[in-house]
Amino acid sequence: MIEDKLPKTLMQEFEELGAKLTAAQKKQALAMLEEAYIKAKIAPGEAIGMITAESFGEPGTQMTLNVFHLAGVAEVGVTLGLPRLIEILDARKDIKTPAMEIHLDPEISNDPNKVRQVAASIKAVQLRELASEFSINLQKFQIEITLNKKKLKEFNISEAEILKKLSGSKLFSVKTLKDALVIKANEPKASKDPNKEEDDQLLALYKLKEKIKEICVGGINGIKQVMPIKSKNEFVIITAGSNLKEVLSFKHVDPSKTITNNIYEVFRVLGIEAARQAILKEAETVISNQGLDIDIRHIMFIADLMTNSGTVKGITRSGITSEKESVLAKASFETPIKHIINAALIGEEDTLNSVIENVMTNQPIPVGTGLPDLIVKVKKDDK
Repeated sequence: MIEDKLPKTLMQEFEELGAKLTAAQKKQALAMLEEAYIKAKIAPGEAIGMITAESFGEPGTQMTLNVFHLAGVAEVGVTLGLPRLIEILDARKDIKTPAMEIHLDPEISNDPNKVRQVAASIKAVQLRELASEFSINLQKFQIEITLNKKKLKEFNISEAEILKKLSGSKLFSVKTLKDALVIKANEPKASKDPNKEEDDQLLALYKLKEKIKEICVGGINGIKQVMPIKSKNEFVIITAGSNLKEVLSFKHVDPSKTITNNIYEVFRVLGIEAARQAILKEAETVISNQGLDIDIRHIMFIADLMTNSGTVKGITRSGITSEKESVLAKASFETPIKHIINAALIGEEDTLNSVIENVMTNQPIPVGTGLPDLIVKVKKDDK
């Protein structure tokens, strides 16, 4: 049976796509699928690591360096090309332009007005956007914030909600006074020099005022900008900034389709398998947007390499390279003197098992993944 020779996932996809085919057509299609599957298999002993490196290296030199701004809005930008590929392969925790694609429930996704309302409620609102004035009262050493009633109504946020968000902080205490919020810094550590104490207090109060301006009092923290756009047959919300955990639990959001381009965030919220899929999807998107063609199996190989330890590790000296046993292999990547000195100090040995160290020492390289080695112990003849 052909069905037994093919992977289950491939058969499931075939069943979905070939539902309308006749029995004869299905048989012919299965035979073609089996032939394509056998041709796609990698031969045992193939040097897949080197081929993958070449497949990424050559097209990578043709990539452009650019940032794409959605509809000309500078805040909603997406890093593309080589800088984005480097971000993915280095597994950077802080990426240049974090973004999300938020999908909504079917009953809302076709109504532009409801989509706009959800988008407005997702966008993070900082205290600076709701205040008409921030002032420091030097006599009482306190910060006084005058709220803008018009802005409060526009963002649908009450004074009580702001008070709730600000209260409970270890840095300051807050209370209402007429039309203003009054914030007092918690007692700082006593200064060694009494003459400097007042200056220190004033400086600390000024720094606190700047911190308070940035506090998120509405929406989801981290979502700086939102833009509802029509994609295929539904409206989706594109964001600048990312907060996957809170967005997935937000009302009317479809958690099965919503995605972020921050791989570490995917790993923290959804786990390592989801992170592997995110690496695969993001790398493939970057490469296809540049008009380049790299076999999906090479991208899968790199995604597996980055995630097989159970955490996301970049192809950097502190990531995958640090796990190599060979001293020469580590030294060939970055900071060679550091690796060689450390190895000399602890008396480390290099068994020359991999490719790089054998190239450096001008020896035949052990090429070929998946080939077994046969070791036979021969007894010495007593004679």
